[in-house]
Amino acid sequence: MRLSISHETAYHYEDQVRASIQYLRLTPHDSERQHVLSWQLDLPRPVRSQLDPFGNILHVLTLDEPHETIIIGARGQVDIDPSREAEHESQSALPFLRFTRLTEADEALRAFAQAQCKQRRDRAALIDLMHALNQHMTYMLGSTEVETSAAQAFAGRSGVCQDHAHAFLACARSLGVPARYVSGYLFNADSEHLASHAWAEAWLDDAWYSFDVTNQLARPERHLKLAVGLDYLDACPVRGMRRGGGFEQMHAKVLVTSAPVITAQQQ
Repeated sequence: MRLSISHETAYHYEDQVRASIQYLRLTPHDSERQHVLSWQLDLPRPVRSQLDPFGNILHVLTLDEPHETIIIGARGQVDIDPSREAEHESQSALPFLRFTRLTEADEALRAFAQAQCKQRRDRAALIDLMHALNQHMTYMLGSTEVETSAAQAFAGRSGVCQDHAHAFLACARSLGVPARYVSGYLFNADSEHLASHAWAEAWLDDAWYSFDVTNQLARPERHLKLAVGLDYLDACPVRGMRRGGGFEQMHAKVLVTSAPVITAQQQ
């Protein structure tokens, strides 16, 4: 499957921003499951790429002059291998056992994970956990904030894809299974608001397997991965800081389209 992405994020401020810095994890990289055909960032000024501690492609956009608007664009095409269910990496998965403020498992989350998986620590157990979390936490826009923790969203029984991923990470790590947050895109012809998406991966049998709680998908057939981390703060596509500016308005437009991959034999 070939996915075409067009993603624009615009920030508008009521007053002039004296200076700002944006950390951009908006560029996918090649892996066993995805092959980047073309990719381009449209930024106010050229920036160099680097790798962050999790191996994500990172661009740091620094604006030292006063400004009232920032427009960040990303576009490109990526081929996805729908037959590949897992991805192998040489880096240790052990760091992804660590809890963060957003993924700390309280007693309710620990008990929930134990009730669903009992003594099982295989893929089938985590798929059961994925389905159970989907049933427990209704997808509801506006029910949580960016800083809402897994425990808070779980207690409120609602959230968005970020909250679903955080709750899954909290449960998996409480069971001793390394798990990480994934940001990216999802092709879904019926749900425009899910184009920019988040899900989880867990380390099983020396490979990373995907678990999309929001859509109850354990096969990443339509998912394009941008970045991974311990939680949202490590992997979010755009994260920044600024001096001044007052009230901020943010508008994002994401379009994900799909086309079949034409092989040499079909041409």
